[in-house]
Amino acid sequence: MRRTMIQTFDLSYPSRDGIHTVHAREWTPEGAPRGVVQLVHGVAEHIGRYDPVARFLAAHGYVVCGEDHLGHGLTAGGKFGYFGPKDGWDLVSRDVRRLRELEGEKHPKLPYVLLGHSMGSFLTRTYLIRWPGTVDAAVLSGTGQESAAAVASGKALSAILCRTKGPDHVSKLVNDLSLGAYNKAFKPNRTSSDWISRDEAAVDAYLADPLCTFIPTVGMFRDMMGGLQFIADPANLAKMNRDTPVYFLSGDNDPVGSMGKGVRKVEGMFRSAGCRDVTVKLYPGGRHEMFNEINRREVFDDLLAWIESKLT
Repeated sequence: MRRTMIQTFDLSYPSRDGIHTVHAREWTPEGAPRGVVQLVHGVAEHIGRYDPVARFLAAHGYVVCGEDHLGHGLTAGGKFGYFGPKDGWDLVSRDVRRLRELEGEKHPKLPYVLLGHSMGSFLTRTYLIRWPGTVDAAVLSGTGQESAAAVASGKALSAILCRTKGPDHVSKLVNDLSLGAYNKAFKPNRTSSDWISRDEAAVDAYLADPLCTFIPTVGMFRDMMGGLQFIADPANLAKMNRDTPVYFLSGDNDPVGSMGKGVRKVEGMFRSAGCRDVTVKLYPGGRHEMFNEINRREVFDDLLAWIESKLT
């Protein structure tokens, strides 16, 4: 039964960096909740962008929550695109884990889903390795995995710039070689972010959002490349709980997932690690942000159906 009354709350807690206060948001349905879905957002955005999918899930009885990562949204404190001078991936991963602990204390008997998009999917994959068996299901939206050589070279270049320019330096070159390259597949370009969605209004809203579109620092790129190395290591993948159901959802025209090939690559990595319950959904023509695509309602419905098939 669809629930019409949804309350939103902002909450905060100390970051694991010992400096920042993490901003988080919770969407709560009326009546007794059926489960918890924790959202993990991507790079150069914030948790507020997930309001439509959060409200949809809350309307179907789920508590939905998510935080702004270090260097993002209301956690950034005005310094965007910067995790910190060192150990950034570890700190952000632990902030995600802390929200899971806090929500678990409030809802100790409810099933728990971790849903990460883009960089958030990399953090979710990190979570599944570091804290296996502490969520009941996981959703990976807009994920992928570049070649080991590409990740290593990106990390090396970023590390050099961290040493010579400082980890908070912003490099147009590094950005152009990574995030900036995604739009090339969609020429002639209407905007610099055509790659995120076929919905022009969604793209324009992203570009107009003052909490989005910043260029990440070389320190963040270094940390993210280190995270990609961590989640590709077979020895780390073997630490995951093999019984945790995993749902991959992406557009087959998403450059982050190498137009579907990268999603299938990660699927293969999970299956090789022994994961027993893996589902993949590739939407024809879909670009990077399926929750903001022209067929978003179909995506929402499919997501809900998968969650309910695993938790009930």
